[in-house]
Order: sequence, then structure tokens, then C-alpha cells
Amino acid sequence: MNLGLDGKKALVTGGARGVGRGIVLALARAGADVITCCRQDSEAARSLERELAEIGGKHHVLRKDLVEPEQIASLFDEIRVHFGELDLVVNNAGAISHVPYEKLTLAEWHRIVDTNLTAAFLVTQHAIPLLGSSGSVVSIGSKSAEVGIPLRAHYTATKAALVGLTRSLAKEYGSTGLRFNVLALGVIATEALDAMPAEQREAMIERYAAKTALGRLGTPAEVADAVLWLASDLSRYVTGATIHVDGGIS
Repeated sequence: MNLGLDGKKALVTGGARGVGRGIVLALARAGADVITCCRQDSEAARSLERELAEIGGKHHVLRKDLVEPEQIASLFDEIRVHFGELDLVVNNAGAISHVPYEKLTLAEWHRIVDTNLTAAFLVTQHAIPLLGSSGSVVSIGSKSAEVGIPLRAHYTATKAALVGLTRSLAKEYGSTGLRFNVLALGVIATEALDAMPAEQREAMIERYAAKTALGRLGTPAEVADAVLWLASDLSRYVTGATIHVDGGIS
């Protein structure tokens, strides 16, 4: 199916690995030109550049630390040079840690909040002037925001806040045609899972697959499919929504 994304301009934050990488590649294959950013140089970033070159199109993989507001400003300086405008923004960059609440330091709280929430706020604020009347902003959230998870109070707080931010922006900018939505993810199988020791990996897969209606974990490609839909005119009447891409996890 042609989703009408040929020549569309997209920004995906945190695109070198995992879900972000799947989104970047899916958009490029659908005909969009994609700028993505990652915090540091890595083989993952270099291999993404090679894959994008093989797909073809006008793509750029930039090194930006979105915890630093000046680097977000620099990112948008480059977007203006390369693209001039945007049709889609995907707030995917994120961080997570597992810390007992009584041991959660203010520094770690700020690290997670600055990466998951403040960066999304600033990226979106910078992006709005570049988005046309049919622009779409998608923020990657988590099912955990609804159910809560021990040792992740700081993480789940940021994902819950993304929902509130998104719903407010949907109402504030609805008359302009801009749309804002959240994808609430379940457990997605990424390189982080592959890197686990085999016994631990199999135990995790078995545990979380059993919690889902579909009996398996999700894939980055399946998250990317939802992003493609939200980037296209097929979702033109969808805004302020939290869409679950979680396999029916309980």
C-alpha cells in the first residue's frame, strides 16, 4: 500500500538502535526523507547510515545529546539547512533505569526526566514552526505509565507526563491541523534483549509473552507500522490519542 509518504520530511530522535532504528528504516523504505539523531558515535549509527544509503533518499544521522538544550537548537539549525520543513516528528529518544524509590537520587531523576520528557518538550516546541498544516507528532510512550512498575517510578512518571503533554497540544493546535499522538508500547524485542545471557533472555521472553493476548513480544517493525499510519492521511482524524502497541499485555 502506498501511504503517500514519498518525499515527506521526518525527524526521529534516538534512531540508531531498537525501536527508533526500526522507525527510521520503515520511513525511509516508505519514501520519506529522514533525519535522526543519537547521543554518540557508534557502530550502530554507522551501520544505520550504510543501510539508509542502500535504501536511497535524503537521510542524515546526526550526533546530538538531547539532554543539552543547545544541542537541540543545533539539531534544528541542521534540519532547516537540510530539509527546511518537517511533516513528521517522532519523539523516541529515551532512557530507563531500575532504582528502588528510596535510593532514587535527584541526579538520576533529572537524567530520566530530561531525556524522556524535557527533550520531547523542546524538540516539539522547535518543530512546530516547521510543521505544515497536516503535520504529525508521535511520542513513544509505554504501557507502564498506566500500570506502574516497581523500581521505575521516575521512568513511568515521564511516560505518563507525555500523555498529558500530547493531549494538551492536540487541543491547543487542533485548529491548525497539527496532530499529536502517543504510542504506548508493551515489551518490544530489541538488541538489548539479544545482548542478555541466553538463560536470562529466554526467561524474560517466556515471562512477558505469557502476559500478552498474542502470546509473544513485539518487534520494532510493528511499532514502525503504527508510526507509518500516524504519519499518513489514513489517520487524519486521529489526535490526542494513546494507541497501544502492546500485544494486549495485561
